[in-house]
Amino acid sequence: MSACACGQHHAHHDCARPHPVGSQVALSGQITCADMGQLMALLTHVEAHVAASRAEPGCLFFEIAQTDDPLVWRVEELFRDAAALEAHRARTKASPWAAATSDIPRQIREIMARGDVVPAG
Repeated sequence: MSACACGQHHAHHDCARPHPVGSQVALSGQITCADMGQLMALLTHVEAHVAASRAEPGCLFFEIAQTDDPLVWRVEELFRDAAALEAHRARTKASPWAAATSDIPRQIREIMARGDVVPAG
């Protein structure tokens, strides 16, 4: 672990998200904080958001990890199917995570089992 700009220590590691198979849907991308205020909002809520997401019945893999740039976070997710992803989005939309981080830009893409990559919506 290394210290980030906020003075805390966060684990840095490579992505271990499995590739989607069958009807599974993966999300991959990043969240980029513009400043320390956005970083602190993310840090305040990320742990609970990850835990809640991992507890969803259709979630197979979920990780939000800080990169070497403390303002940039890697996002890797895998869901059982499109319905599980939509359930995740519905839960997230009404969460403290969404309220606190909605203004932080995300560059996320969907990856289907057959290798199609589309912008996440």
